[in-house]
Amino acid sequence: MAITIDDERLDAMFAALADRTRRDIVARLSEGEATVKELAAPYAMSLQAVSQHIGVLERCGLVSRSRHRQTRPCRLEPQALEAAVSWIEESRQAWAERMDRLEAHLDRLQDGQQR
Repeated sequence: MAITIDDERLDAMFAALADRTRRDIVARLSEGEATVKELAAPYAMSLQAVSQHIGVLERCGLVSRSRHRQTRPCRLEPQALEAAVSWIEESRQAWAERMDRLEAHLDRLQDGQQR
């Protein structure tokens, strides 16, 4: 099975979101743009450490930075989440179908034993 660009992007995205701090940053950015300093405020870590977290989110396409005068605000790129949401939904549907088939099979087995 060949690995596609979408697979690599999903791998990077799920790896990035495996970290609580990065999930918190994504959640904060869902409320609107913020600077690194604003994103770092709730944490007992350096601005450089927060910048590294943001860099991971940038590399997988979840976050982008722009330049506005002296600042470089970060913004969430929600369309990047669409690939993950799509994958999760496809997986959910596949597992729901499997569970429905299992339940039907178990019902047939139970009906056969009750005769």
